[in-house]
Amino acid sequence: MNRENHRPPLVILTGPTAVGKTALSISLAKEIGGEIVSADSMQVYRHMDIGSAKIRPEQMDGVPHHLIDILEPTEEFNVVLFQKLAAQAVRDILAKGRIPIVAGGTGFYIQALLYDVDFTANDEDAALRRQLEDFADAMGNEALYEKLRLVDPESCEIIHANNRKRVIRALEFYEKTGMKISEHNKRQRQKEPPYNSAYFVLNDDRQKLYGRIDERVDDMLSQGLLDEVRRLKAMGCTADMVSMQGLGYKELLAYLDGNGTLEEAVYRIKLNTRHFAKRQLTWFRRERDTIMLDRRKFGCDDGRILKYMTEILHEKGLI
Repeated sequence: MNRENHRPPLVILTGPTAVGKTALSISLAKEIGGEIVSADSMQVYRHMDIGSAKIRPEQMDGVPHHLIDILEPTEEFNVVLFQKLAAQAVRDILAKGRIPIVAGGTGFYIQALLYDVDFTANDEDAALRRQLEDFADAMGNEALYEKLRLVDPESCEIIHANNRKRVIRALEFYEKTGMKISEHNKRQRQKEPPYNSAYFVLNDDRQKLYGRIDERVDDMLSQGLLDEVRRLKAMGCTADMVSMQGLGYKELLAYLDGNGTLEEAVYRIKLNTRHFAKRQLTWFRRERDTIMLDRRKFGCDDGRILKYMTEILHEKGLI
């Protein structure tokens, strides 16, 4: 390998949900001698296979994957834990002389790993967090969200109102430091990354992407997603758990708890997933040094996309 840059190599392949990252990441790993580190907030959980679109062993085609099926649904997964586990996985892959490929759609996680974001300024403040949670319980998520909009409207462009955990984290950060978490993250991104990296963002025509999202949801339901959520509920999983905030899980759990019809739950899954894809793209467009891969420019041919990616990796001295 010709690596003129002395920093260790790191390849990132991300993009909105249902854009086709999984298949392309496998092809890329086989092409460059890589192993995949999952940057997905749901595939980390055992027993949550269908709704997370978790890659199956036969789909891996012999390519080792990291950070999949390592936690129980009752355990909490967050960006700090991801950063720690992913950094260790990257070190292990590099020690074997292979190339780490971070693949997944959770932009906040990718940012934390790539720029070694420092989270120590936002150590947990139990009293403040409880105060904000009590406010949300009494007044609702939208009222909490408005508190954030007043002090950090930029964060509201990439955090959904119902993502109470991240809204509270952003408010905590502001209350404790007097700085917007969006500004903090921007400064962190200006740091020199510890890796010689290539940050690929796969994208496609929006309407085509939305069509694939709807098809994927229908496929998940035909594969038994509702039964999967039933089993999780029987295991004791509840709506307040981090794992059950995942798209598809929270909507069907609400249905099983007697809130609305199945048809309404399916409609919400599709709508919320489309909104999520839109927020993902907003996030990735704001990141610096990204290499956009628009499927339309490659005739939607993965082979052509793969060839272009490997050429970039050669140019950057990663392979």
